[in-house]
Amino acid sequence: MNKSVRTDLVLEAHELLKEKELNEHRDPPGVEVIHAGTEEIKITRVKVTSPTGEAAIGKPMGNYVTLEVPRIKENDQSLYEDTCKALAKELSLILKLNEKSTILVVGLGNWNVTPDALGPKALQGLMVTRHLLEYIPDEVDDGVRPVCAVVPGVLGITGIETGEIIRGIVDRIKPDLIVAIDALASRKMERVNTTIQIADTGISPGSGVGNKRMALSRDTMGVPVIAIGVPTVVDAATMANDTIDLVIDSLIREAKEEKDFFNMLKNIDRTDKYQMIQEVLQPYVGNLIVTPKEIDNVIDRVSKVIANGLNIALHQGITLNDVNRYIQ
Repeated sequence: MNKSVRTDLVLEAHELLKEKELNEHRDPPGVEVIHAGTEEIKITRVKVTSPTGEAAIGKPMGNYVTLEVPRIKENDQSLYEDTCKALAKELSLILKLNEKSTILVVGLGNWNVTPDALGPKALQGLMVTRHLLEYIPDEVDDGVRPVCAVVPGVLGITGIETGEIIRGIVDRIKPDLIVAIDALASRKMERVNTTIQIADTGISPGSGVGNKRMALSRDTMGVPVIAIGVPTVVDAATMANDTIDLVIDSLIREAKEEKDFFNMLKNIDRTDKYQMIQEVLQPYVGNLIVTPKEIDNVIDRVSKVIANGLNIALHQGITLNDVNRYIQ
């Protein structure tokens, strides 16, 4: 199995860094954080603005957005539509398009592995319009941009680096922007299948499970690359780490302040603890990756949210009611 899963974009890196700050309300230099949204759809916008912030957070300079939607797995039509619109709005703030910009959307991942099939699934609901504008332009609504899409597969299926396939297509059709959709590996169980993440700094397929592949970025592709991802899996170390954190938090609540036991619990370095758990588990379970049992339904639902968020963001004047006219 050659999965194309990578780690969360930036929110968790920011949280880990904040835990080390003496003042929990202070962001490190070169990192700006804005919280927005509603109780149902919480939005965190992180902007890394300088090399100092880049070094502190371990992510390239750029914009990172996380939509936290705990109930996205539920069959709530109103929440589904609100999430599509919220995602479209956040994408519109990041995308830099003119009226005739050509967009290439890439569905990364292995369509044979359900938790890794987010990218290919999302493309099934995408409004692909480049051919319509080329062959029957009079039949296309004003404001519709040329959008094309590809599911390049993974190295284990094609024998070709995903980045090489995409670069060949880019050289041929010369898009103004690439949007890459991928599944993520999370460092927190609570974020699995509940968050949608966006970054304008590109993507490194496979990095979440230790597979180093050619990055998709402006440097490698020659055009801007926007990444959209959803955490669909966690590793065994994450599950053990989160469970131990819950135990520690419970003990802290029960312990008496200013006692040695209380101070010991408060001073545990949780980053070091995670690394220790990884080392302890490695001989027994290796790089075990886990996904929830309802993953089939979640991938179907979240892939539609991503597709329609893109449909609204990429085309001027398009609403959810217009989408079906363009999808075969």
